[in-house]
Amino acid sequence: MTTPEPTTAAGAASAAATAATAADSATPGEAATLAAAAAGSPGASAPAAPAEAPAPAEAAPAPAASAASAGKTTDIVAGQGGVMTDEVGVVTGDLTLRTELSGDQVTVSVQYKDADEWYAVTGAKAILKDPADVEAVHAVAVGILNRPEG
Repeated sequence: MTTPEPTTAAGAASAAATAATAADSATPGEAATLAAAAAGSPGASAPAAPAEAPAPAEAAPAPAASAASAGKTTDIVAGQGGVMTDEVGVVTGDLTLRTELSGDQVTVSVQYKDADEWYAVTGAKAILKDPADVEAVHAVAVGILNRPEG
């Protein structure tokens, strides 16, 4: 069964953010499944929770939180139709995508490459239960919005 593609990049980024919210401990592969479920795919479902939680000695939330707070950026090329933003509408061409965590809220934003101004991607905000999930949100947003082939 094929998953229908979201009608807009902003809708897809929103679905990715929603998927990451539901996936405290999802692997990147599980995050993709959750993104499909959030996008409304009738056959997709969330994966079962892991059988065992990691031992407290293995958890290191403080370094993950500080790394996530700094944000993660990747240069992308917007696909046909560009990326919808809250402030200026559609932006196109060579962009830098940033995923940033402030408190428990993740926000995906873009800027024209090497510019100073950042614009929030429409619909790409969510609450995260685990700061480490910002990595999965960023990877999914880049995967959806980076279209160097057009």
